[in-house]
Amino acid sequence: MPEVLGPEQQQIYTWLQQVKDPEIPVLSVVDMGIITAVEIQPESSLVLVTMTPTFVGCPAIDLMKKNIVETLASVGIQAEVKVDYETKWTSDRMTAEAKDKLEKFGLAPPPLTRDEDLTEEQLNNVRCPFCHSTDTTLRSAFGSTLCRAIRFCFTCQQGFEQFKPV
Repeated sequence: MPEVLGPEQQQIYTWLQQVKDPEIPVLSVVDMGIITAVEIQPESSLVLVTMTPTFVGCPAIDLMKKNIVETLASVGIQAEVKVDYETKWTSDRMTAEAKDKLEKFGLAPPPLTRDEDLTEEQLNNVRCPFCHSTDTTLRSAFGSTLCRAIRFCFTCQQGFEQFKPV
């Protein structure tokens, strides 16, 4: 979310908290850091929402756009959604609250990357969302969606998915 917002923009971000990520329904598009701008165009009463998808090929883009427009329409706001493929989305855009919600949902959250290459320790030292052990291993770099990997915890003997650091 941008650093400085006017009260109208803040209200729109609050309403956008209702728009859930279709693949991770405990997170909103705001939690995910997908919404990168909200512009209120006073001359046309239109709100332009800019979103940056987590992956270019994300299958949920059209559904999220539709849900954003419908959510804002439900409070009387005409909106248009622009998908920005030039701004790089990283998992660092996720809020701390989003990472907590991911873990409670059963997904290991991604570590902070700060746009740097992750160390071997960061890649291998993934905390199990069930027992919180770091005695885990990567089973498959490919999970149920493009943004997830499959891991296994040796302590509690459970498999789990990790949201990949990007």
